[in-house]
Amino acid sequence: MTQLEENFADIAPPLNRDAALLESTKCLYCHDAPCMIACPTHIDVPSFIKKINTGNLRGSARVILDANPMGHSCARACPVDVLCEGACVLNDRDEEPIKIALLQRYATDYAIEKSLRLFEPGAATGKKVAIIGAGPAGLSCAQDLRRMGHAVTIFDAHPVPGGLNTYGIAEYKMRPPIALAEAKMVIDLGAEIKSGVTVGRDVAFEDLHKEYDAVLVAVGLSGTRKLGIPGEELPGVIDALAFIEHLKTHPYDETPVGRNVVVVGAGNTAIDAVTQAKRLGANAATIVYRRGEEEMPAYEYEFQLAKKDGCAFRFFTVPKRVIGTDRVTGLECVRSQMGPPGADGKPTLVEVPNSTHVVECDMLMRATGQGRNGDFLKSAGITIQSGSVVSTLPNVFVAGDCLSGGAEIVNAAADGKAAAAAINLALGGQPVMSQRDRMIRA
Repeated sequence: MTQLEENFADIAPPLNRDAALLESTKCLYCHDAPCMIACPTHIDVPSFIKKINTGNLRGSARVILDANPMGHSCARACPVDVLCEGACVLNDRDEEPIKIALLQRYATDYAIEKSLRLFEPGAATGKKVAIIGAGPAGLSCAQDLRRMGHAVTIFDAHPVPGGLNTYGIAEYKMRPPIALAEAKMVIDLGAEIKSGVTVGRDVAFEDLHKEYDAVLVAVGLSGTRKLGIPGEELPGVIDALAFIEHLKTHPYDETPVGRNVVVVGAGNTAIDAVTQAKRLGANAATIVYRRGEEEMPAYEYEFQLAKKDGCAFRFFTVPKRVIGTDRVTGLECVRSQMGPPGADGKPTLVEVPNSTHVVECDMLMRATGQGRNGDFLKSAGITIQSGSVVSTLPNVFVAGDCLSGGAEIVNAAADGKAAAAAINLALGGQPVMSQRDRMIRA
């Protein structure tokens, strides 16, 4: 293993058989399990762990993937510290929570390794559904629709499916082959996928709306927001997601990285970018964020990971200008501090006079969040009303990040399943009891 391969090895290595069996014995198999409630897809955690304990890995994987078709990727990239594992009752006893994510990975990896066919398509209904986007929401919807018997065609702009699972998750958390194997399990149910097809360019949305009985829009979000400062167009200024995508689709040594890398933003994508820049060999990798540590959107464990990797953080630092002639050489910033409460009651941000300084860098990444693709959504009859996403056309549904504005894989999976249930009902199918309702009635 080369040094780069070692740098991008699994951050949470899988459990072997003995370790998985031992860990499964620690579960208390709670009846009203807080871990199940905390999961947006409400996976029956006690049930799948019990099946691991009894050696029924097929049954365990089926429990997981029935509730969450993205169970493989969620086992690797879900923020379990604030979801299922954070809710484990063992925390209340000052004990380590059950390693739910690693147990979930143990079961779902078995399903992939053995090429298990866990579900079958339902009896054909004669109804056709178009899904725009082959990310977690689109694939989750497709799995349930095929199990209900509806024909499904997925349109995706990328060469291969998976969305951010394939192209946007840090390499040390999850590699593309897992995302592709996960997508294959859905496609093997009979979903047709048309990759490399951009709706609105290669095919008109209006044509899909006419040809199909229902359409799901699950296109995610658009490009990273600009910094809106002079010099941003200089070579060496790139989007963090573009950097991550290149890393995940090329050999590690073919992804360019600067000696001094600065990432603007402090969300989870910013952390993924800055840590991977450091692991690729950057001498210095620094987060620049206009607010303080307590306000950063990234999860605490992501913050700790970046610090462990040797990344630096400059809080209360506001970018004002990108410096350079032929290429970026630095980022001019000013200090900031929290000011008096604004109209919304939250502290305002005040720039400190005479605090201008330059952070040297030869690569600058934007990780300042993404917005919805307003033009495309408008063409699909989707509007934003009072902060809510509203479809104005009959049998057009929305799911995933373009609905939520940006959330986790597990939230997108939950959205996709909810959309499948709504589509099925609109097409004359029987109401489908959600996993949450099953849990309540149990």
